[in-house]
Amino acid sequence: MARSSSGIVAGLTAAALAAIGFLGYQASATAPERPPQAAGPQEPAPAPSQAAGKQDPAKPVPVPEGSGSGVRVVYSVGQKRVWLVGEAGQEPRSFAVMPSTVHPKAGSYLVGSRSGSVTGSDGVPVEHVVRFATTEGVVIGFSARVDGTTPEPDPNRKTGGIRMTKADGDAMWAFATINSKVVVVP
Repeated sequence: MARSSSGIVAGLTAAALAAIGFLGYQASATAPERPPQAAGPQEPAPAPSQAAGKQDPAKPVPVPEGSGSGVRVVYSVGQKRVWLVGEAGQEPRSFAVMPSTVHPKAGSYLVGSRSGSVTGSDGVPVEHVVRFATTEGVVIGFSARVDGTTPEPDPNRKTGGIRMTKADGDAMWAFATINSKVVVVP
């Protein structure tokens, strides 16, 4: 026996309404009793970068005051950040780094040596090593791990590798040649 098309449509409509009703019930059963209140004018919501405690990636991180002038690499131990400051008028490149366990003292240094690839003071293969200081008998320099990671160093080992991503390591390698100025700020 054949069904009429209107009977099929009526059946499908009833099934769709039942499904929508069930989904609506599920949504209301899992919703909070009171939705969160929007921040009023007396209590503004924090900006996403402030809430996460990080710099807004759309805005450049300013070069620290007191870091000198001219073409230079600026390394802030406290901010765990590096700036590659080029010629006047060029926007500095800035990126986060993972500091070593031994930190250089604040001051001005020159890049003294570079290596394309070596084993770091922590026993890890690294590339684009740019060395600029020695502190507590440990050589300090910028480098990128060959595997591309930037984990925190073992706090029980004296290491001097200030680690960065491979892309940032490439930029450092191209920028910081022998006798390039490196300024370390707290």
